[in-house]
Amino acid sequence: MTGFLSRSDILPWGRIPRTHIRMARPSFHDELDGLVADGSRGPNHLLASGLRRSYGDSCINGGGAMIDMTGLDHFVSFDRSTGLLVAEAGVSLADILKLVVPAGYFLPVTPGTKFVTLGGAVANDIHGKNHHRAGTIGRWIRRLDLIRSDGVERSLSREDTSGAFAATVGGLGLTGVITRVALELLPVASSNMEVQTIPFRNLSEFFALAAESEATYDYTVAWVDCLGKGTTLGRGILTRARHGNDGQLRVAPTAAPSVPFDAPGFLFNRLSLSTFNQIFYHVAGRPRRTMMSYNRFFYPLDAIGSWNRLYGRQGFYQYQSVLPAGNAEPATAEMLRMIARAGQGSFLAVLKTFGDLPSPGLLSFPMKGTTLALDFANRGPSTLSLLDELDAIVREAGGRLYPAKDGRLPSALFQAGYPALEQFKAHIDPGMSSTFWRRMNL
Repeated sequence: MTGFLSRSDILPWGRIPRTHIRMARPSFHDELDGLVADGSRGPNHLLASGLRRSYGDSCINGGGAMIDMTGLDHFVSFDRSTGLLVAEAGVSLADILKLVVPAGYFLPVTPGTKFVTLGGAVANDIHGKNHHRAGTIGRWIRRLDLIRSDGVERSLSREDTSGAFAATVGGLGLTGVITRVALELLPVASSNMEVQTIPFRNLSEFFALAAESEATYDYTVAWVDCLGKGTTLGRGILTRARHGNDGQLRVAPTAAPSVPFDAPGFLFNRLSLSTFNQIFYHVAGRPRRTMMSYNRFFYPLDAIGSWNRLYGRQGFYQYQSVLPAGNAEPATAEMLRMIARAGQGSFLAVLKTFGDLPSPGLLSFPMKGTTLALDFANRGPSTLSLLDELDAIVREAGGRLYPAKDGRLPSALFQAGYPALEQFKAHIDPGMSSTFWRRMNL
């Protein structure tokens, strides 16, 4: 059995924080019992880890032990008549797509990268561009297996009455080590997407266009100019899509060139952002309809390996909030005004509305309303000060932040935003922990 080895190079996707851990990478399920028992007894306990595409410290266990689950990436079964897939938690969404697309199926919910493990997707209850139609991935999980630090492995279904299933879906890996997942897939006739691109001039136009699009399209998402002001505040480009019907079922390639070094810190500044946003809005925002591969629509950033290095060695923070529908438009406008005044933000700022399909997860992030996600290069105190100001808007509006994306979420805002937190705490495995959870000081 592979034991724990000391590592200092394990980072979340935002590359903050940098820490020391003990890491083990098993290849077979029968290795887990010993590793879970060993790791959970040590200082700061244990956390299971996937491909670490969480941006902040929810996927890191600084000073403690971690189990890299990516070696446990075996498919258990795939019923092509019903679309039910059973796989180990370490299998990636990319590998699932390789298996299921030729058979006429697709992921029911996918984030903006396919380089996420199935276990990580469950632990963060991921959402996608089709939340208004499909909800979170938790709604599509039929069963999951979980090893606790007491050595007991449990099989949990949606009918579970103990609350353990609801706590594990979106539970940030704190209820135990997810080992297997049974996932219901989405039947599709083609691997191509029918896509329409529509520019909008301001935030009010976005909300009207989003409401219209969600009535007829499965997927909607918008890029927004985070530096727009005055009459152009909130201008952007909305993309809406549905699965095609042309019958092609082709797996998209996964290989991509990688960023070979950390970019210089001056790359992201007000001038470069403003120039990019002007050009992108007028060039990419031309109204058009097109057919494209699922790869190009769902995973554009996967075309650049290690793109997180573009933010430099100091790393970056992603800030993703959701604001309830009643307060979404004025609060989003205030957030964009604040970001524009600060001159910080990112080339890729994502704006989307969530539907009202509830997740089974106690700590699920989405609510009916609007989500805004931006990257902020780490400039130290000035960046943290801006994020604190955004926090105040989110809290006043009754919103919350996504722990999978945020590396500095204040404990008070976390507690205010997740009303089922006390109910969740009863299901935490005493042998599990993370840097995020200790920072919450709960």
